[in-house]
Amino acid sequence: MKTKVLLVGGRSKAKSLAISLINKGYQVTVINDTLEDCVKLSEIDRLTVIHGDGTRPFVLEDASAQDADIAIAMTAKDEDNLVICELCKKKFQVKKTVALLTDPKKTDFFYKMGIDSVVCAITAITGIIEQQAFVDKITTLIPIGEGRVNIAEVPIPGTSPAVGKKLWEINLPKEVIVGCILRGDTTMVPRGDTRILAGDMLVLISSDKQEMAAIQELTGR
Repeated sequence: MKTKVLLVGGRSKAKSLAISLINKGYQVTVINDTLEDCVKLSEIDRLTVIHGDGTRPFVLEDASAQDADIAIAMTAKDEDNLVICELCKKKFQVKKTVALLTDPKKTDFFYKMGIDSVVCAITAITGIIEQQAFVDKITTLIPIGEGRVNIAEVPIPGTSPAVGKKLWEINLPKEVIVGCILRGDTTMVPRGDTRILAGDMLVLISSDKQEMAAIQELTGR
């Protein structure tokens, strides 16, 4: 049975993401409040397009949000993304909600509100966001700028060879940097002497196709 993904907002970002997910076998529905964008999105084969405001429960219902496995809110407004995820989680019982966030200071608040994954727009990294592997428990890949740069969220298990090491001691590819570390309710920008702990979530920024080598170095998998 195909995993069903609901995308809300995003304009050009939604197109790139929808195509990628459909090509990987996901069943995708997009909600967009701009008619012109909906017309362009409707040209994508096997994509269901709903015209409307995704913060409205009846629009989410029209998009069969109750059947979605993953809901991704990627509008330009952080508050709208929060509302969309809250509605999907609490009213439509969507298993996993993801919110695009422009203000990193709101990250902890979003998690406290029950959002499963918060993707921040890290400094100088904006543009097309494409989510590819939400169901993969090891890593979440987000190509940016037509795939030229990737952001990868990498959870660090207790068995990881990186646990206990300082960042400078880990042999990461030159094209990969650790943009931030999510540690419990804290978001931190690491330095070379920052020590990696079990349970950390590392946000990697890398050039295209370099993230897998970094993930293997960090997790041993």
